[in-house]
Amino acid sequence: MTFRLSLPALSKFALCLYKQRRHFSPVIGKVAHIVDMKLNSIQDIRILSVLMISISDVISQSFRDRLLQKAGQLLEEKDEVHFNYAKRILQFLQNVKLRYHPLLEKCNKIFLKSASRLDIHSISLIFGLYEQLGFDNAEFRLVAKQLLSETIDDYYDPETFAKLFFTLGPMAGSRVRERLLVTAVRMAEEFSSHQVLVILKTMQKMKCRNSHLLKKMASILHKHLDSYHVLQLVKLAQYLVVLRCHNLELFAKLKMLLFGFLKSSVIPADTAAIIRVLAMLPSFQVEEIIINKAAAVLPQCRLHHLNCIATAVVKWNHYDQLHWQNSSELCVKLLQKLNDCGFQRLQKANNLNLLLEELTHVNGEWFAEVLSEETMAMCQRLIDQITWANVLQLSFFLIKTNHRCPSLLDRIASVTVENIDKIHPFEIYFILFLFSAVNYDPPANEEFFESCIQHLISNLSCFETHHLVLLGHVLAVAGYFPPVLITRIFNVSFLSKLDAQLEVLPDTLKQRVRSRLMKLNRAVCLECPEFHIPWFHEPYCQRVFRNSSSRINPLRQYVHRMLIEILGGSHYARISVLTPYYYEIDFECILDENKKPLSYMAQNIPLDDVEGIHLRCDIKDEGRKALPPGAQRIALEFLDSKAFSKDSRHLKGEPALKKRHLEMLGYRVVQIPHFEWNSMVLSTKGEQLEYLRKHLYGVQ
Repeated sequence: MTFRLSLPALSKFALCLYKQRRHFSPVIGKVAHIVDMKLNSIQDIRILSVLMISISDVISQSFRDRLLQKAGQLLEEKDEVHFNYAKRILQFLQNVKLRYHPLLEKCNKIFLKSASRLDIHSISLIFGLYEQLGFDNAEFRLVAKQLLSETIDDYYDPETFAKLFFTLGPMAGSRVRERLLVTAVRMAEEFSSHQVLVILKTMQKMKCRNSHLLKKMASILHKHLDSYHVLQLVKLAQYLVVLRCHNLELFAKLKMLLFGFLKSSVIPADTAAIIRVLAMLPSFQVEEIIINKAAAVLPQCRLHHLNCIATAVVKWNHYDQLHWQNSSELCVKLLQKLNDCGFQRLQKANNLNLLLEELTHVNGEWFAEVLSEETMAMCQRLIDQITWANVLQLSFFLIKTNHRCPSLLDRIASVTVENIDKIHPFEIYFILFLFSAVNYDPPANEEFFESCIQHLISNLSCFETHHLVLLGHVLAVAGYFPPVLITRIFNVSFLSKLDAQLEVLPDTLKQRVRSRLMKLNRAVCLECPEFHIPWFHEPYCQRVFRNSSSRINPLRQYVHRMLIEILGGSHYARISVLTPYYYEIDFECILDENKKPLSYMAQNIPLDDVEGIHLRCDIKDEGRKALPPGAQRIALEFLDSKAFSKDSRHLKGEPALKKRHLEMLGYRVVQIPHFEWNSMVLSTKGEQLEYLRKHLYGVQ
């Protein structure tokens, strides 16, 4: 019968099946076959969007890609597309778990055009889908904020208010935020179990620890706990821990319910999630059955699940929460089995795409210490499977693990250059981020960076204002300053637009963008004076340093005493110095042309307070006192493990950039790596003194 239906009728029929949750029925398979046969003849985006979400669970990857291409083509051809069709495209992407930037951007443009027709239900749905797809758009946030702020008094019922709270809460100003919190407290008793979850999740995103609202939510949760399924309980426990809820009675009931689910659980992902969240709960006493349950499920676990269980076991062992007989022995055996299962899982890997998919959510100490090297070795064995379609995922993994693997980086660079037109500009940004961060030059370095930069410059419209700032900083660390990008960023109208959009971005992203803009401004002033860009971050830097709680650590104090001994007095060395353009350096001293130390007292420069950073009055370069002829400022920097890639002695991008800039400011930079200072060669104070003396005076 399905073969005789017209396309409009077929789409309605398929939607009925989908709404009945018959996602995997044979009939849906037949519908998918018909769509496959007739795809080229479908010219209506409404029909296509309905069919796409209806058959999303039964399609192959190649068929999925053809559907995406067709949807993109139809969205491009139509001048006016109803926002409901764009919503369905997002739902399809969410169903197939794919963040496909070209379609996401096209859908976002449709939502912006249709903004005046969007209600709270549509906006909330779009925000939810964006969140699940890992996509964000500041312009849409701004529009949504304005629309919802104007109608905030129109939402009286719990359902629409919960949606309003979820959407508006994280980007609201202080006054609107307070009104939302007050209303949430007043309406709390009316919230359904799902709405309580939404409110708590949003409070976590807002970093809101409003004690009154949190107590209210905790008090009404008791009546809802029995209605949650296992993964909802896991999420609920996470929210309450992060929000620092202190309701011990609620946590006791949560533990009991989670423990019950754990006993009956047969799904490895659920078992791992329960064990991970049990380890987060306060004062949790581990029972032997949990260790036995974990051991039983290990052979079926993916790497992410093994990581969850390992994190929990290590924490329990560390905090001595295992109290039965032979608990330590059982714990050691379980950790050994975890390690073995992890190695076996890796050694069986023969498909790079599947391996990268497993590695997406893996992080933490257990993975870094136990499986990191084996994982890198496996990625190198599968190096021929690196394609333009998976370079982004591989780049993400290398960024996350801080690895500098030349063979993988060279392959990523060559695949990127060969397929530059197939890779979305936003993905190119992350690939460049990797090379910039680990400070690596592939064999054809100039060709690689120039190809990427040319592709990016041709597609700047794909980037939001704050993304352009992040891109500019990444390129600056690598030593590239494309004039088109720099002049676009350091423009009054651009910076005004950036200020407006920053108001609706999450706090961590907002702080990162402001910091990167300052660093980019500094880099342009120092390295590209021909652009005539002024240094306008003086007030920002002063504010940041005044609000910082930097203190002189014991190592600095110890080394400072050594420098005093080497140089001949406390007036020859300064500690925690701020340079022009606000670089902080560990120690500064001045040597004359004969390598004799110059006194800061003679230079009329005040010495620093040992308790904290001294904000210099000569912070601008032109305000510094000129040195005698032949004299030289020395910047002595201690580099900890964060300055280097994992298992490498190669300096990362940011510390290398700092060295470059300090040299431009007239310093001779002496960098002391942690692996030299902490080595057996420098095990005595005398050896350390000699080491510092040689580096200070430039003796090889």
